[in-house]
Amino acid sequence: MLIFLALLYFCLASCAIWLALFPNGRAFVARGLGALRQRLSQRALGWQIAGSRYSGAVRGSVPRDVQGSIVRFVRRHRIACAIGVPAVLIPSLLALALSSPAMLPVYEGGTAMPDVQVAALLQGERLAPPSALPPSVFTTGEVELVRPLLVSASRNWGLLHPDFNQRLLLAFKIMKEKHGYDMALLEGYRSPARQDELASAGSHVTNARAFQSWHQYGLAADCAFLRDGKLVISEKDPWAMRGYQLYGEVAESLGLTWGGRWKMMDFGHTELRMRGVMQR
Repeated sequence: MLIFLALLYFCLASCAIWLALFPNGRAFVARGLGALRQRLSQRALGWQIAGSRYSGAVRGSVPRDVQGSIVRFVRRHRIACAIGVPAVLIPSLLALALSSPAMLPVYEGGTAMPDVQVAALLQGERLAPPSALPPSVFTTGEVELVRPLLVSASRNWGLLHPDFNQRLLLAFKIMKEKHGYDMALLEGYRSPARQDELASAGSHVTNARAFQSWHQYGLAADCAFLRDGKLVISEKDPWAMRGYQLYGEVAESLGLTWGGRWKMMDFGHTELRMRGVMQR
């Protein structure tokens, strides 16, 4: 789709510049339309009188005339073509090369191929959610400073999509066993009303409105770390920042999308993008 749009832009921009800057271009188009009209008239006449040979001759002559006109036009306007063509072509190619479908907010890319652990998980191994943390953990001064609306968030693992649920639990397990980080779910499923509430708080919280976030489908979660029984959320803490980097690597190895790679970085956010979900 991106290739088609880039090519379409190139063609339309080239034609617009050509017609706007070169009177000969407009004359050439007029001649081409006249030749086409004449060709259609001749073909219709040929059908009426069964003159297929005459129609074939017309088909052979018109393209040669058009080709000759194009060659003559390019030769007469060599400098303009040398400047105009790169001016149109280079932006199109740069946009195509630098663009990524994942930049779109509702892009639904295919999930990454699972590794051995994920394959074993999907074949029957089931991980159980950790015990719920006491509410007081989410009402400390640090938590309220970084995430003031967190106290009313849902941390019900049962509301998450089963596939995402298991991948996230596996990420928690790897982070604990391999890297020594205890992780906590800050928020999982998010109702449309809560999504709009967070969006109204400002772009520093979220740019997504209701049903524009994977949270509404149980396919996203915000997570942080536990240290000495307290939540550590802020990436200003070097220990936490190192944990977020490791968490991003683990999450991506499990086929999840990590918010730490976004322009508006969200280090504790992961989501599982599934085709067909956002259109519902």
